[in-house]
Amino acid sequence: MTSTSALPAAIDRQALNDRIKLEAGAFAEAVTPIQDQVFSNAILQLEAAQIDQMRAVIAAVEAVVGKPESNAALGVFYGYDFHINAEGVHLIEVNTNAGGGFLNALLIESQHGVFPPSAGLEPAFIEMFRHEWRLARGDVPLTSIAIVDERPESQFLYPEFLLAKQMFERAGIATFIVDPAVLHVREEDLYVDGRRIDLIYNRLTDFDLTRYPHIRTAWEMNQVVVTPDPMHYQRYADKRKLALFSDADRLRAEGVSQAIIDVLRSGVPETKVVRAEEAKQWWAERKQWFFKPMSGYGSKGAYRGDKVTKRVFEEIMQSDYVAQRLAPPGECPVKVGEEVQSLKYDVRCYVYDGHVQLIAARLYQGQTTNFRTLGGGFGLVND
Repeated sequence: MTSTSALPAAIDRQALNDRIKLEAGAFAEAVTPIQDQVFSNAILQLEAAQIDQMRAVIAAVEAVVGKPESNAALGVFYGYDFHINAEGVHLIEVNTNAGGGFLNALLIESQHGVFPPSAGLEPAFIEMFRHEWRLARGDVPLTSIAIVDERPESQFLYPEFLLAKQMFERAGIATFIVDPAVLHVREEDLYVDGRRIDLIYNRLTDFDLTRYPHIRTAWEMNQVVVTPDPMHYQRYADKRKLALFSDADRLRAEGVSQAIIDVLRSGVPETKVVRAEEAKQWWAERKQWFFKPMSGYGSKGAYRGDKVTKRVFEEIMQSDYVAQRLAPPGECPVKVGEEVQSLKYDVRCYVYDGHVQLIAARLYQGQTTNFRTLGGGFGLVND
């Protein structure tokens, strides 16, 4: 399989600017100053075989995890993150509150000239949230959504919350962007500014909602629909799942077919739970591994073994970590100003109910994905 490449300065930046201006409102005001960090110029050219392998790995994970119980929300915007290199496709993580779906939809639509607000992926996103609601409430109309995150206005992707709010409100759904502390219980329901909330679009990284018992209790008592919810994280995104997906013996013992095992073994790097009693071996082999906290997010607390210090290594050994065999990211050329630079990238598949909605790239420099790289950010994928 050949390596993936990108064409420098491939996107039409003016078309993107026009699409942002068309959206207007609070979103345009918030995203304009940072759009060069949010949106990269790059277009990744993926091979059909690479796309097919990613889809096969996603299908295999979905088969192992299984469907939730009936009348339960499925979880919106799952993010399957892949490194792609000369050795193939490598699933490095599954996220159950993956950001960027709305922003990437806007980027895609801007490059295809699909400017009307009702066009493109917007109807699919609206239907996804309504489907989550119908699973729990049947034919009762969805009238209100709260987009919930800690100090949302301080989040780098706050413009995305504003974009989602504008999209929901175009569909006639009252929408609030709030810190969880703003939600309060009244008459057994959750309210914001006197308005009862039907559904929470959960962007919190406290995946079990342990710091927010009022939300956790309301969800457990079926007083509000939460998507994604704590069960989604446990089923898909706990890093110990990566150890399961890459363990052929365990999968076989659980009755998984050999065909699915073969797909996972070729597409999920070997992952193991780190145990302190094996510290000597881990230190000797550290350069072959990437260490990740079991409940981490956004690359926080994650370390390449060849970069880790002895002090940090000892902290890892005393904490809840997994180690994933290194699968280096691919690199592609990106035009930044008048120069062409080589940036690392990963590929994120946004998935709902097992179906890939869109595929995007994230370009960066350094150890892990970030939005601090000049020329980096979300990039188009030509699939």
